[in-house]
Amino acid sequence: MNHTPTTGDPRERLLARIEDERAQWQALVDEVGPERMDEPGPMGEWSFRDLTAHITGWRDRTIARIAAGPDGIPAQAWPSDMDDANEDDIDRINDWIQTQQRHLPLDAVLRDADASFTRLADAVRQVPDDDLTTPGRFFWLDGAALADAELFGHIHEEHEADIRAWLATQPRVE
Repeated sequence: MNHTPTTGDPRERLLARIEDERAQWQALVDEVGPERMDEPGPMGEWSFRDLTAHITGWRDRTIARIAAGPDGIPAQAWPSDMDDANEDDIDRINDWIQTQQRHLPLDAVLRDADASFTRLADAVRQVPDDDLTTPGRFFWLDGAALADAELFGHIHEEHEADIRAWLATQPRVE
């Protein structure tokens, strides 16, 4: 489904990748279907709803980092009582994300996930050209330029195979 151009303006390429990822995400949401959103399995005991909140929570952290700029301090993604939490404390952060989202209706969780793609694209649009294309400008990108960074690797590398396996063992009833 990838329709991302490989040449042209770096910002437009990144925005196209964001839209491609949105389309892939929506196709996956449609494949899961509303009747299976709360079944455990795609991530251990977590449901697809839980996984959606997890992915959105971490994407919001990325958005805050982009919005802060390379020299800025991002808005705190976690509550102040977790000031000492960092990416090395993944289980604690994931538990907090789940606690925050658990009470929300499914449609709100799905809307927020979809809206996170818009928030990400809006943040990318605000980045100055030099910050977008200079490798190493954002310390958290491990030397990559934002325009070339893999912003969606987590879902594909860590979760997609498990989701696909879960879907294959429990075919959707139409």
